[in-house]
Amino acid sequence: MTITRRILLKGGALALVGTAAVPSFLARAVYAAEPGEGRRQRLLVIFQRGAADGLNIVVPHGERAYYQMRPSLAIPQNQVLDLDGLFGLHPSLSAFMPLWTERQLAIVHAAGSPDNTRSHFDAQDYMESGTPGLKSTEDGWLNRAVRLSRPPFGTQPGDQQNGSFRAIAMGGTLPRILSGQAKAIAVGNINSFGVGGRNPAAQPLANTFEAMYDQSVDSVLHGTGRETFEAVKMLKAADPARYTPAPGANYPRGRLGDSLRQLAQLMKANLGVEVAFADISGWDHHVNEAPQLTTVVREFSQSIAAFWADLGDLQEDTVIVTMSEFGRTARENGNRGTDHGHANCMFVIGGRVRGGRVYGHWPGLETSQLYEGRDLALTTDFRTVLSEAVTRQIGIRDNGMAKVFPGFHGPRSLGILG
Repeated sequence: MTITRRILLKGGALALVGTAAVPSFLARAVYAAEPGEGRRQRLLVIFQRGAADGLNIVVPHGERAYYQMRPSLAIPQNQVLDLDGLFGLHPSLSAFMPLWTERQLAIVHAAGSPDNTRSHFDAQDYMESGTPGLKSTEDGWLNRAVRLSRPPFGTQPGDQQNGSFRAIAMGGTLPRILSGQAKAIAVGNINSFGVGGRNPAAQPLANTFEAMYDQSVDSVLHGTGRETFEAVKMLKAADPARYTPAPGANYPRGRLGDSLRQLAQLMKANLGVEVAFADISGWDHHVNEAPQLTTVVREFSQSIAAFWADLGDLQEDTVIVTMSEFGRTARENGNRGTDHGHANCMFVIGGRVRGGRVYGHWPGLETSQLYEGRDLALTTDFRTVLSEAVTRQIGIRDNGMAKVFPGFHGPRSLGILG
């Protein structure tokens, strides 16, 4: 009998989820057994909410002006984790250094939204809608990307495939970035993700997910949609609390670590995850920034590094992109903090990333080089980075990128992904 992914879901998901991972040799056999299928590509977007201080995260320690403008906040040169002589990482980002050395981590500096708002709400909305300066956009750019992309892995155009786990957000509610016509779900905690529509303990979105099947009379109930639903039941029955991450995947305590641990479990259970979103707050440091940044940067990097280690063989087909609504002022303020700024830094991690390099044009930190005389100037639009990731990972068809990021006419690639 030919082994197919459908048979794997129906007959083996319970056992596989119970052991925490699909063995790589079996995954390869399943993929190879179905003609016309390639390997599933995955894209994870992580939002740093609160406007991260890119200048103290990826430190331009080769710039004299950096130390002049931040007499109490600048990271001492002997503590910076040097990358290339000009840039280095905050010392609490040490979990990223192996990724940099292995060339799986790339950095884009002086990147972000071209809109000059310093409102957290507006800036986050613009970056999630993908239309800076335009408030009337109804859906999120990641949802549009899912809707316009190639068919879900293992299907053909026109197939009745629900793809319930294809696009997921880790959290209690669906974020702006994944709102729209394409189907996406929010998963707050897979341990309490109810599978019964009448389960009083089930989360609201779980009930909605169940109701989709209870009320539908569409033929999807007789195809892979029902099998996906059965896989969810298997996931519940397998007691996700027993999941053991891969060796070396040491997740820190905190919301991001919890989210990424669960996401790794869903990906390794082969439930069809292709697009995912997670976020981490706590980056708005107007007062006494240094200890707060140290804490959140450590959680951020250790969570991502643990997730990456946990993926194992799936690293080759996965890309992670991080972003924040804007950066911070180049100069520290009178409270040993920083205020709302402009350009920032982005991280790109992946098995096919041309890493070990800082991308983008560095504008400098002399007063004459600053945006409005106070902020790091923007030289790379965030949509350039995201366009490349979306194109390579989820295969936008034809000229779909013009619909993912309408009105954007800049470059669509920096050559980060090989």
